Amino acid sequence: MRDKTNTVAILMGSESDLETMMEAARILEQFGVSYDVEITSAHRSPDRTRRYVKNAERRGVRVFIAGAGAAAHLAGVVAAETTLPVIGVPLSGSALNGVDALYSTVMMPAGVPVATVAIGKAGAVNAGILAVQILADSDVTLRGQLIEYKRGLAEKVEARSREAKKRLKK
Repeated sequence: MRDKTNTVAILMGSESDLETMMEAARILEQFGVSYDVEITSAHRSPDRTRRYVKNAERRGVRVFIAGAGAAAHLAGVVAAETTLPVIGVPLSGSALNGVDALYSTVMMPAGVPVATVAIGKAGAVNAGILAVQILADSDVTLRGQLIEYKRGLAEKVEARSREAKKRLKK
């Protein structure tokens, strides 16, 4: 990790969200970005959520990643309490498989932005990458790591294409 502060706060509404939200943590670890993980609910523990957000900047947090399902108000509540960037990860688990969470996360009123990513694990991965991209704006080392990461993604596509062509020719 770069320093002793937790640069990114990963918040989730319940323990059942942990497995999915750890995908964001894995990305942050890959880039050496420090983070904190906290379970706090916009509905069941609003005072706890508000206190955590209000004290976060003092603790070194520069980006929030908030994952929640169903009504999914966590990211919006966080965004209402801070001027720091907030990335919302809609989670599945309800009868609507996360579509309700997607709508709740993305439909923020003007002036209270939440950057919203895909539903579920892909969204958690993208939230981690987006947090790194935000931090890389002022960190050339992170920017270089992102360039290498993207290069690696392209190389994997090329390798998979070569393998597919070999299989088709058999």
